[in-house]
Amino acid sequence: MAETTATAMIEVDGLAKRYGDIEALQGISFKVNKGEIVGFLGPNGAGKSTCLKIMTCFIPPSAGKVRIGGKDVQEHSREVRHKFGYLPESAPLYTDMIAYDYLKYIGQLRGLSGKKLAERLELVASKCGISNVLGQIVGTLSKGYRQRVCLAQALIHDPEILVLDEPTVGLDPNQVVEIRSLIKELGSERTVILSSHILPEVLATCDRVIIIHRGRLVANGTPEQLQREQMSNPPVVLRLQASETVTEAKVLEVLRAQEWVEAARARPVGIPGELEFELRGKGEADLRSLAVTLASAQKWALLEVRRELLDLEGLFRKLTQE
Repeated sequence: MAETTATAMIEVDGLAKRYGDIEALQGISFKVNKGEIVGFLGPNGAGKSTCLKIMTCFIPPSAGKVRIGGKDVQEHSREVRHKFGYLPESAPLYTDMIAYDYLKYIGQLRGLSGKKLAERLELVASKCGISNVLGQIVGTLSKGYRQRVCLAQALIHDPEILVLDEPTVGLDPNQVVEIRSLIKELGSERTVILSSHILPEVLATCDRVIIIHRGRLVANGTPEQLQREQMSNPPVVLRLQASETVTEAKVLEVLRAQEWVEAARARPVGIPGELEFELRGKGEADLRSLAVTLASAQKWALLEVRRELLDLEGLFRKLTQE
C-alpha cells in the first residue's frame, strides 16, 4: 500500500543486516508516522528484533538507512536513543527496590533531576495507574502492577517513540484490557510500535500492521487493506440442506466440474442434515452469484452463501507460510 502523507517519525529505507552468511534483513523499507500505533509482526526468526535493535542504535545495519525524526541512527545515535522508550517482554525491574526509588533511578539515568524528575515521576505514575503502589517494594507487586511500573520507566523521559515488546504476556484478562486501553491513550501523544504474537491484541490496539518474514517485508497496511490486497477474489462458503440426492460426494463432483471453480472442499458443519463447502474460483468473477445460479440449476436447497474473508490470524499464516 502507499504510505500516507503524514509526518514520518520512523523511516526505514532498504535496511539489510547480515550475520556472516545469514541475511537477517533483506532490504526492507517502511515508514511509521507521528502519533501512529503500528503492530510489528513476524514469526520467530523473521528479523523483528534485529530491525528494532538497529532502529534503537543497539547494532549497526549492514546496508540501508534508518532515520528517526529525520536523524540518521548512525550519525546521531545519542539524539536518537533519547527519542525511544522501551518496554521489553521481560520487565527490567529491580525487585528489591521501592517502586518510587526505581523510577527515580531510571529518570536519573535518563538525565532528569530535581523538579523536572519529580514532575515526570508523578505524571507517569498517575498515567500508568501506579500512584497508590509507589511506596511498595517492586517484588511484592502483582504481575499487572509490575508491568505498569515497567511501562512507567519507559515513559519517564517523555520519549517521542514507545516500543512495546509483548506488553500483555502473563496478564489476566482484566489487566490485558487495562494495558490495551493505556496503549491506545499513549498512542494519541506519541508513536507506538507494538511487537506481539497475540494477533487479537494487535487488531484491537493498532492503526496499521507491518509483517516481515525471513527478513523481507511481506505486508504493510490496515487489516482491512491487507484483506483486500491479499484476497482480490476470496473463497466462498456454500451451505446446503442434505438429502438422499444431495450428498457430500455428489455435490463435490458437480462443483469440481465447473470451469469457474479452481478448488472445492467439504468443511465440517456440526449441524445434522446440513453440508458446507469452500470454493475457490478462477479469475475475478464473484463466486457468490455463480454458486447461487448453480444451486438453483441443481435444485439444491441453498441455506447460505458468503465470502470467507481472512482475519488477521489467517492473513498472518498465509503471508508467513513456508
